[in-house]
Amino acid sequence: MGTPADEDGSADLRYVLGAARSIGRHMDDYRVVVNKSTVPVGTAERVRAVIEEELKTRRVKLPFSVVSNRSFLKEGAAVNDFMRPDRIVVGSSDERATQIMRQLYAPILRNHDRLLVMDPRSAELAKYAANAMLATRISFMNELANLAENSVQTSKAVRHGIGSDQRIGYHFLYAGVGYGGSCFPKDIQALAAHRRRVRHANDHRGCG
Repeated sequence: MGTPADEDGSADLRYVLGAARSIGRHMDDYRVVVNKSTVPVGTAERVRAVIEEELKTRRVKLPFSVVSNRSFLKEGAAVNDFMRPDRIVVGSSDERATQIMRQLYAPILRNHDRLLVMDPRSAELAKYAANAMLATRISFMNELANLAENSVQTSKAVRHGIGSDQRIGYHFLYAGVGYGGSCFPKDIQALAAHRRRVRHANDHRGCG
């Protein structure tokens, strides 16, 4: 489901929560609800609450699990990234759901198990953290290019100088027009909005 940026930069969850309501209205047996969208930390809990509310309205009790399964796909290489992933992040606190996810991904994990299981909140933050790190590298290299007074030769030399450090590497160290696309800008804004909410909440706890 789409998660466009809201007015304050945070992710608009109306479509995600709308889908959750629809699931709650129609599910008739145990279900694993897998969230593939890039969403703020705590969304899995909100999805669970919405589904439980719909089930309560129907006066039925049905077991279900909510799993966070982030996508790490590059534009122009999505199929290859899916078939040969460097990692698959699954956020699950339910062993039954975790085993179902393992079975789902088993065909593409035969040679090497790259499935990382963590709690849903960690999985939600991991996606934002990855995009923020890549965007930071792009922005950092652009700042270095400015310091080099836009000298292409100097920028290349600097890139080789720092990229040869194995702790840094060469990926996303090209100076250019910056970053764009459908994910990086809105995800950086959403992460910043989440940070503002966390800081605001911490400030209010301190006032008590």
